[in-house]
Amino acid sequence: MMRRIQKIALLGPAVCAAAFAAPAFASCPIPAASAGGPSNAHTRYVETQLRPAIIRKGDKPFSLAEHMAHYGVPGLSVAVIHDGKLAWARGWGVRDVVSCMPVTPDTDFQAASISKVVTAMLALRMAEQGRIGLDRNINDALRSWSLPRDPKLAPNGVTLRQLLSHTAGLGVHGFTGYMPGAPLPTAVQILDGVPPANTPAVRSVLPAGAQFEYSGGGYVVTQLALADASGLPFETLVQREILGPLGMTRSAFAMPPTPAILANAAFAHANGSVIPGNYRVDPELAPAGLWTTAGDLAKLVMDLQASAAGKTGHRLSPAMTRTMMTPVKDNWGLGVAVYPSGIPRFMHDGVNEGYESYMVAYTDKGDGVVALANGGDGRRVMSDVVRAIATDYGMTDIAIPATEEKTLSLAELSKAAGNFVGGGLAVTLEARPDGLYASVGGPVPERLIALSPRRFRSESLATTVEFTADFSSMTMIEGPPPMKLVRMPAPTAPSSSAPTAPATGRAAPSRSHSPT
Repeated sequence: MMRRIQKIALLGPAVCAAAFAAPAFASCPIPAASAGGPSNAHTRYVETQLRPAIIRKGDKPFSLAEHMAHYGVPGLSVAVIHDGKLAWARGWGVRDVVSCMPVTPDTDFQAASISKVVTAMLALRMAEQGRIGLDRNINDALRSWSLPRDPKLAPNGVTLRQLLSHTAGLGVHGFTGYMPGAPLPTAVQILDGVPPANTPAVRSVLPAGAQFEYSGGGYVVTQLALADASGLPFETLVQREILGPLGMTRSAFAMPPTPAILANAAFAHANGSVIPGNYRVDPELAPAGLWTTAGDLAKLVMDLQASAAGKTGHRLSPAMTRTMMTPVKDNWGLGVAVYPSGIPRFMHDGVNEGYESYMVAYTDKGDGVVALANGGDGRRVMSDVVRAIATDYGMTDIAIPATEEKTLSLAELSKAAGNFVGGGLAVTLEARPDGLYASVGGPVPERLIALSPRRFRSESLATTVEFTADFSSMTMIEGPPPMKLVRMPAPTAPSSSAPTAPATGRAAPSRSHSPT
């Protein structure tokens, strides 16, 4: 589903381990502890008590500084929500490896696909105001462009509900961005795929409403529809309706970024260096164009949590927030992914070039975590940081505490064996005497680590999956968004005249900005 899943799966676990075997940068001294913001017992726990998902007897915790260096992550920003309040927000590392300026609580990062959560809040707020229809043809709201009708795939058009839940059947998974100073396409040019746009036209590729298919292109349709319905530019509208009222003072849908953002911005990194131009510009604002801080995103999360708990006076009514958090297809609500088991919670993640982002929170209780990184294997570091925070605060549904591998019999492993498909990803699982092996298109199958008879961990993907009791499907419950993969029937035996094809996995479609 995510570009990251595709990339690492094709590399394979051995190559992946080698790719992150050494620090990607060492040009900056570690900033003073005070530079990142206030410290307390909880922040010091994160700094000293990181553990991987799987531990072995005798393993000791490692430090955040060495973990960031090992995985080439220059800077990290984290905010923790506890008991409905912002418990703390602070930064670690540097904004870039040229200036070596420290990450502070006010340092801006690109939020990448977490932008979609803000967009969905704006769209649902306008729906409550009667300014756009949640279940009407989106062309009813569009004035400056219209989505070409597809008589076969979308004879009745597509709706805002479908666009927000990635069930509209539209193409264009994600975007690659533009160099600063390069000509930028308008929203209409992006949607029609004409220069200077660098992505194809956004059109129907699957039956509307029939399945989940992640589409950043669908969010550009939403962007234009909201602007047309309001008569205001999208960035002005979202500032007035969401960012301003929530006090998100360091946040803006600004591409290119404003001087105020650049004054304390984390630059994008790849292979230990700042990327050319320092960052990519994403005029696809609704799916990918938010600059923000972890603390600002926490304000948005807390507003949703309060509304979900039944409190009024927030950006959305309690009823609309419940609609947002209700699955439309699989585990996707409107703008957020929702988890299928345990205490209800929601999440989204994101990947822009040189940036990774992650947010996860309980739906109707006031705990959650936001993390932003600016390069390297930010996902790996953020995953371990979130686990440490969840362990420290007792948020055991948000992240599974570090555990030792379980030994399962071949009979137990065989229950999970088979072919599974979902969200654009296909996985073949094979039970062997020494464990369960997964093939997703890479050169070497990966041995999954058993956490229980129904839970397994992929270390290369930093992902934990859980099978249903009957092993008819599995869901990613930690790491990426909670994508569901369903067991497919065993292929019938080929006829004697047909050659036998090897079973291989099909990697997920490429996406520059994740849910994930």
